[in-house]
Amino acid sequence: MLKKLNDRAAIVTGAASGIGAASARAFAAEGARVLAVDMAPEGLAVLAGEGIATLALDVSEPDAPERMVQAAMARFARLDVVFANAGVARHALAAETTDAAWDLQLAVNLTAPFRLARAAAPHLAKSPAGRILVTSSVMAEGADYGLAAYSASKAGLLGLVRSLALEWGKHGVTANAILPGAIATGMTQGAWDAAPGAADVWAKKAALRRLGAPEDIARVAAFLAGDDAGFITGQAITVDGGLTLRV
Repeated sequence: MLKKLNDRAAIVTGAASGIGAASARAFAAEGARVLAVDMAPEGLAVLAGEGIATLALDVSEPDAPERMVQAAMARFARLDVVFANAGVARHALAAETTDAAWDLQLAVNLTAPFRLARAAAPHLAKSPAGRILVTSSVMAEGADYGLAAYSASKAGLLGLVRSLALEWGKHGVTANAILPGAIATGMTQGAWDAAPGAADVWAKKAALRRLGAPEDIARVAAFLAGDDAGFITGQAITVDGGLTLRV
């Protein structure tokens, strides 16, 4: 049976856990050759044990995009998909957000995806189905206390994918953002542990009355990476179980 991503080559960042790990596995299950990138060696070791190629680095480093692309090309001799999923959040009210916290979140959440897309562009343009995916957030279109820098960075990704979709569409390259809602990952778990009962509150807010799982996002990412999504570009795809339906 021909798999939907058969022989495609993909880079997935933030891949040691959560949405990134689930997406790396989903891509691989559909036949893609995946380079999983993260700073956490333990999580990468698990993926390596499953036969997925790994690269340990900080995506915000200036030379990280070129290192990722070079590693993918050296191993796969092609590059079809980049999924810029790595992200960080530092909770603080806007008036209490330091320059360092602001700079970190913009660097990882917005600048790093731009640099990766830019470095990958020549190779994606040669692909029969070049794909750029980013993990944004429902907070890109909404707001919550303590997330000014995070929301700003995730909103910036929406403008980025629209611009990339417009500029690179002539090469057959699509660019789309996924906007997760309340997903049970390591990042969210820390915030929920600090506020007992918060996870239940977020689950009840969703129309489906549950938190999302990383696999809920990974399945959408795998779809957007494949041929069935070839006419979808410049879009913000909300995957939140109905969290944002209420006015």
